[in-house]
Amino acid sequence: MAKALYIDYQKCTGCRLCELVCAVSHDGISNPARSRIRVIKWEAEGLYIPMSCQQCQEAPCMNVCPVKAISRDEEMGRVYVDYDVCIGCRACVGVCPFGAMSFNTIDKKVLKCDLCDGDPQCVRFCEVKAVDFVEADEVCILKSRNAAERVSAAGKEASALEAQL
Repeated sequence: MAKALYIDYQKCTGCRLCELVCAVSHDGISNPARSRIRVIKWEAEGLYIPMSCQQCQEAPCMNVCPVKAISRDEEMGRVYVDYDVCIGCRACVGVCPFGAMSFNTIDKKVLKCDLCDGDPQCVRFCEVKAVDFVEADEVCILKSRNAAERVSAAGKEASALEAQL
């Protein structure tokens, strides 16, 4: 069965180790600009949101590629780029609804998560488990459970405030 990255932004501390590990793993250099996972900081909310390719079933990046350099590996459950075919047009970067694809201006190639061929290093090094690699069908269950916990906590908080009035 295919596996997927599960990202729990509420656990993310913003250490950005995932970015460094990704860059070193893929390019041998400690440069977050070469990472396939990006940690976005929302200043006002004080949140860090790790963003990575969602390996979309109907992947816009795959559909827009004029040379068909992006395809799906059904066995691994990932969308990947064939760099021998890619012409670097960046059409895929523009259509990604998650902003998970980027372009490396040094190497002149697009960057997207390839799940490290089944052993994602971002997961291996995330001490707080904000990024995990789970069975694809578990992602929905984990997200639902997480949302239910937030709703429950908000309900308890509302009840406590109501009791104070």
